[in-house]
Amino acid sequence: MTEETTRAVRVVQARWEAEGVVSLRLRAADDRPLPSWTPGAHLDVVLPSGLVRQYSLCGEPDSPDYTVAVLREAAGRGGSAEIHDTALLGRELRIRGPRNRFELEPAGHYVFVAGGIGITPLLAMIRQAADHGVPWQLHYGGRRRDTLAFALELTELARRGNGEIHLRSDDVEGPLPLLDIVRAAPTGAMLYACGPGGLLTALAETVERENPALLLRFERFTGEPAEPIGVTAQESFEVELAQTGETVTVRSGQSILDAVRVKRPDILSSCEEGFCGTCETKVLAGEPVHRDTLLSAKERAKNTTMMICVGGCASARLVLDL
Repeated sequence: MTEETTRAVRVVQARWEAEGVVSLRLRAADDRPLPSWTPGAHLDVVLPSGLVRQYSLCGEPDSPDYTVAVLREAAGRGGSAEIHDTALLGRELRIRGPRNRFELEPAGHYVFVAGGIGITPLLAMIRQAADHGVPWQLHYGGRRRDTLAFALELTELARRGNGEIHLRSDDVEGPLPLLDIVRAAPTGAMLYACGPGGLLTALAETVERENPALLLRFERFTGEPAEPIGVTAQESFEVELAQTGETVTVRSGQSILDAVRVKRPDILSSCEEGFCGTCETKVLAGEPVHRDTLLSAKERAKNTTMMICVGGCASARLVLDL
């Protein structure tokens, strides 16, 4: 991600949404309406420290501003602490996006499952379902009731009609009853989920075992990149930077990202584990090896883009749009 591909915004509102959760309202620095987006979309946010983090958009898609909500992660990598501890109101940040790999597909009924801050992408989806009169139900769990962000707005959306909301806290009602949720899902419904990795894994296993006809969609924010079966990656290969004509050598044990940064130190990344999409780069020639957990099987087969933080190369040379 380079300076030319980012957009300057100002933080015009910072608001407490729940225990440990703060929302930021972002407005274009030139006061023009920001580009439109669809439910499920997220932004890359460049924080004052230079850290890049991804946050789901949870405001109104037709608003000229963007809204994101951030949970303070005690064991996080610094981004949430910086947002919670830094006086950002009035500060200028840079963003890239929005991008969407978690689109809300048409359905006759929706079942939403949210764990903690996983409510953020689902909130916009629920608004859209409510606006279009599509029946929906939400199962929303957290550690305590005071950690459930946007609970009042969600309750009001359910009261409009066609909506049903179930709030649970671990300290009172216990964990979300995934087995009951999956078994009770209406025929033809789509299940959208977002939350901790353990919740998503358990939900996917429950759907596969109890209701395999139920269509499940979720985003995974952690992953374990692995060598694709049947693909042999080169230990060392060349990468051409098409925009400048420069060439770098990626040596054994080195990532493409680290090798390219020798020539292009402005390229940003975030997770460096292949699941956030910040370093996604167009492939112009060569055969990439995909080790990310973000691209679909169809996208991998096209070989037109890759995550250079974990990806490799099966050919002697790779040409990237950098």
